[in-house]
Amino acid sequence: MAAPLIEDSIEIDASPEKVWSVVSDLRRMGEWSPQCKKMIIFGGDVKLGTTTLNVNRRGPLVWPTRSKVVTFEPNKELAFRVLDNRTVWSFRIEPTDSGVRLTESRTVPGGQTTKISSTLVDKVMGGEKSFEAELAAGIRETLGKIKRAAQTA
Repeated sequence: MAAPLIEDSIEIDASPEKVWSVVSDLRRMGEWSPQCKKMIIFGGDVKLGTTTLNVNRRGPLVWPTRSKVVTFEPNKELAFRVLDNRTVWSFRIEPTDSGVRLTESRTVPGGQTTKISSTLVDKVMGGEKSFEAELAAGIRETLGKIKRAAQTA
């Protein structure tokens, strides 16, 4: 069973609009994520309902996933559901006194991914516990890179 929630936050000294401009540019996901190396956007601009083809990599293993934007609230929240395993990845922007708190999360409704996803995680990716530890570390890395991009842009 997958962890229902993996989440982390970071403080960023930038406006919600600046952070949103970075987070909502899903074409740049490969710059931030240690696992998702590329998101190919279908249909032009990112908006509610936009679909993507994602190229993921872990060591020598490369695999595609598809996703759909399920939440699109400018300057507040962006979320996409990975259609191949039912996970939802989101970025929430909350104003603070010094900028924003950006939270990235991966949720698994009911802790159940697809059979093929859970089998691959178990047999190819070292099991749920180590794979989810890797995802948590990846979230921290992604947030740090987004912070640098938002504060230097």
